[in-house]
Amino acid sequence: MTMRKTAFSAALLACAASLPFAAPAAAKEGMFTPDQLPAIATDLKQTGLELDPETLTDLTAFPMGAIVSLGGCSASFVSPEGLVVTNHHCARGSVQYNSTAENNYLENGFLAKTKNRELPAAPGSRIYVTTQVTDVTDRIRSGTERLAPNARYDTVEQRQKDITAECERDAGFRCQVASFYGGSQYKLIKRLEIRDVRLVYAPADSIGKYGGDIDNWQWPRHTGDFSFYRAYVAPDGSAADYAENNVPYRPEHHLKVSAAGLDNGDFVMAAGYPGSTSRYATLAEVEDTFGWRYPLQVGLYNDWIDTIEAAAPEGSDARVKYESRLAGLNNTEKNLRGQIDGARRVGLVDRRRARETSLADWISADRSRASYARATRELQALSAEDAAASRQNLWYGLATSSQMLSAAERLYRLSRERQKPDAERDPGFQERDMTFFRQGLQALDRRYDPAVDKAEWMLFLGKYLDQPAAARVPALDRALGLTGNVDRAALESRIDGYYAATDLDDSATRLALMEASPAQLEANGDPFMKLAVALYDYERQLEQQSEERAGRMLAVRPAYMEAITQWQRSQGVNTYPDANSTLRVTYGTVLGGVPRDGMAYLPFTTVEGILEKDTGEEPFNSPPKLLEEIRQKDYGRYALDSIGTVPVNFLSDLDSTGGNSGSATLNSRAELVGLLFDGTFESVNSDWDFDPKTTRTIHVDTRYMLWVMDKVDGADVLIREMDIVR
Repeated sequence: MTMRKTAFSAALLACAASLPFAAPAAAKEGMFTPDQLPAIATDLKQTGLELDPETLTDLTAFPMGAIVSLGGCSASFVSPEGLVVTNHHCARGSVQYNSTAENNYLENGFLAKTKNRELPAAPGSRIYVTTQVTDVTDRIRSGTERLAPNARYDTVEQRQKDITAECERDAGFRCQVASFYGGSQYKLIKRLEIRDVRLVYAPADSIGKYGGDIDNWQWPRHTGDFSFYRAYVAPDGSAADYAENNVPYRPEHHLKVSAAGLDNGDFVMAAGYPGSTSRYATLAEVEDTFGWRYPLQVGLYNDWIDTIEAAAPEGSDARVKYESRLAGLNNTEKNLRGQIDGARRVGLVDRRRARETSLADWISADRSRASYARATRELQALSAEDAAASRQNLWYGLATSSQMLSAAERLYRLSRERQKPDAERDPGFQERDMTFFRQGLQALDRRYDPAVDKAEWMLFLGKYLDQPAAARVPALDRALGLTGNVDRAALESRIDGYYAATDLDDSATRLALMEASPAQLEANGDPFMKLAVALYDYERQLEQQSEERAGRMLAVRPAYMEAITQWQRSQGVNTYPDANSTLRVTYGTVLGGVPRDGMAYLPFTTVEGILEKDTGEEPFNSPPKLLEEIRQKDYGRYALDSIGTVPVNFLSDLDSTGGNSGSATLNSRAELVGLLFDGTFESVNSDWDFDPKTTRTIHVDTRYMLWVMDKVDGADVLIREMDIVR
């Protein structure tokens, strides 16, 4: 990583007898790129897919043409009028952005019954439609093996920028050069960029976030984790920023929504954009992560959460502004605990050591594989070096994590980058990035409170000051006056002065400074800007060191991955690349499980389970209308015959991770039967090591989505808009 600043019902007992306790061994590992699917066509068909697997390789055909990315979550088109369905927690930032303490859509939910009442999504919201994937490996890698590490890094980065710029000559497209298999393969992803995104419908938190942090990563779940956006374009069909005369985008393909649903053992697949996994990480990387980084982060996140909650009381406007951050922190903290627990349970370090021993034995069995042995040794040493640097730099990164300081640093960095030709600027500071840059500065107004920001900064400055002298950074100490025995009360008073004197808390000021020169910002008297200028040279030094290590990694990681691929191929295994936010397909069946001794997970939860959990207090405070419909057993046409009621969530053995949130869960005919939104606590460690016994993914059932829309929120206008299959 460079230094760029860069989460019972009795009716179900009828299912227990059919729960396939022995089935976990059949769980399907793999987040496959669409072009890999023909190689596993036989297993896809045997598992239950009715479509020809070849059709899934065409990203402009049905059904893949309906699958979209939100740039962090996944989603899909479900109507010919640009209606997009995703998870509630993926759209929640837009709900929060449009909420105030007096008009709180998080608490009350939001429904636009006509298109002219739809609300602009949070600044920077996008819908990306993948239209083309092209292999550009030769263009990226040719001749780089002879270069010095920093030159290699710079060359690869420049070629990525050049290829991206060529692709984006077609107006309305956002392009990305993605790395696969540790940099041994590169693909150009061309995506239609829809910039006018509007919030259509989000149920209240008491449905969409039911169970809150208590139920997060847990089974059984009863969460209605779904929401709807709509994509808009200019009247001529071109991509455009928000304008009242824009019209709904008409996708070439959209998914039909199943009200018939599915049952235990049925085929399911998910298409989406998983963020990142580390299944090919080295032993050194695993040991550092689970022996130091994750345990430390758990404590830091808990302190961070407590600090925000104390500084932003429940019901205050500050709490509304920080709801999304709190949700993210709670989700990550619980995920980390699950990762640690899972690593211990499966013996991850020993498993990784055994894998590397087996790989080494395979390499040593043939003298022609000697280059793999060298690459493996170099990668292990480089991984240890990178881990040491991360430890050294952690506390500095925390001590400079104020949102105001971050805004100042980005503005000053922009002024310096603008001294270069656009093609030579670093990613994030080119003209193609300025819309996001500007929207990020604007969005700060609804996600920043000075008292909370100060409390966060003081928390992390305190932790920085607690570290030994070797972890301290002279540039920061000089700039903040952190010399000798620091009087923390005096430091807090000094920090108060930063917030009292800054003008960066004003959106218009921030936006105006985008045009400032380095000299103008160096003369600026704002305390946060002065600090950003003082730290600039040190941060560029860290960046250069990080890029030098990354340049060396580009030389050895591809060879290591080639060894892994060849070794697995010799065992009849198709090697899929680690997740990298590109389109992937994962498949399997609706399946419960036995995550540990004496515990069984049934495949479905029901609406009656909501009654059992409900306390009337957050996070188990369902709307009275929903509770009454359940008591009246008003299931409409949404009940599952085998359980005699409406299913809420279901489990599958699909292989997923963060970024998969909102992925379309499809049946054998590619009809929408659910939305992927979480994993179980026991399965989160699958980011590092897939365990078929414990890996389970949680989905919200389309029957529950439709039932809530029909019986609770009166979203019948959206039901009529979609193609409902019964």
